[in-house]
Amino acid sequence: MTDTSSNNTANSEHSVMTNGHLQDKLVKDSIAHNQQISAQILRAQTAASHTDDSQSTSNNDFTKVQDLPTGTPQGQQTTMPNSSENNTSTNSAAQSIKQALFNQRDDINNPHTLETDGAEETHFGYKTVNKAEKQARVADVFTSVAKKYDIMNDLMSFGIHRLWKRYAISLSGVRAGQHVLDIAGGTGDLAKVFSREVGRNGHVVLSDINAAMLEVGRERLINAGCNNVDFVLANAETLAPFDDNSFDLVTISFGLRNVTDKDAALKSMYRVLKPGGRLLILEFSKPIFEPLSKAYDLYSFTALPVMGKLIANDSESYQYLAESIRMHPDQQTLKQMMQQAGFENCDYHNLTAGIVAVHRGFKA
Repeated sequence: MTDTSSNNTANSEHSVMTNGHLQDKLVKDSIAHNQQISAQILRAQTAASHTDDSQSTSNNDFTKVQDLPTGTPQGQQTTMPNSSENNTSTNSAAQSIKQALFNQRDDINNPHTLETDGAEETHFGYKTVNKAEKQARVADVFTSVAKKYDIMNDLMSFGIHRLWKRYAISLSGVRAGQHVLDIAGGTGDLAKVFSREVGRNGHVVLSDINAAMLEVGRERLINAGCNNVDFVLANAETLAPFDDNSFDLVTISFGLRNVTDKDAALKSMYRVLKPGGRLLILEFSKPIFEPLSKAYDLYSFTALPVMGKLIANDSESYQYLAESIRMHPDQQTLKQMMQQAGFENCDYHNLTAGIVAVHRGFKA
């Protein structure tokens, strides 16, 4: 029994020693293998660095956020205007990095000057001003109210403006793949819907003469993921950035009454529409129910300036709003102006008993 026990003990010790030697060998082999791989990687890196000195720091590329390449969002044009001075000056590099807010074809020139119109006058609300002055005065109004524009619209109309816009969009006939120009689009209520309706293959241009308003709309639509929209500063009277026969649909919502020369604006809208294209105008108009008209006047000239003062700290701009509505052509007059500009099959739809109207016209 003693011999058998001794033999078993010896065999067990031999087995432990054998396993121990095997584990040591595996560990040593693994370390050696890792060292070989590390040496190969080091040699490859050294050879690559000698191949091209310009790539000597390439291993550190994109390790910091500021080193990442900057891309241009699809749809939102952010290129700087072309300028030979920028290209030849020492500041060209800085200029190429700086991004403009709007399209490089921006055009907000005032077509009315003392040279072209002399002392010819027009209305600014109930005031009479030189034509050359009105564009700047309107710009001051909307620059002042831009940040509070949407809030004030909800308060002034008790939210009904959203229903007016929804109805106008239902008359637009917009389809996937079409090109839409939203003039005086401001904060982008219509453009946001059109962006969805025209889809990936379509395109929307949100245009406004006022940079402050357009910036609010731009920020809003980009945050909403509308990547098929461009933002262009343009004068509705000339629409100079846009080629003839460019759009399937042109819209202007609560903006036409602020235009100095409405006939010129309508002709420009006709010019940029494709044959068969549609113009849609949503604007304040003349109430067709007399009792409502009186109540509406009382509300407009008392409540609106007070709300403007409390919310936007600007009562004068909302006094102008009330006055500009009264100076705007009535439904039938605007329809005739559209026909004179060349539009066919013109009609209009009264909303809220004529407080607002949607006008339509087509380009032959």
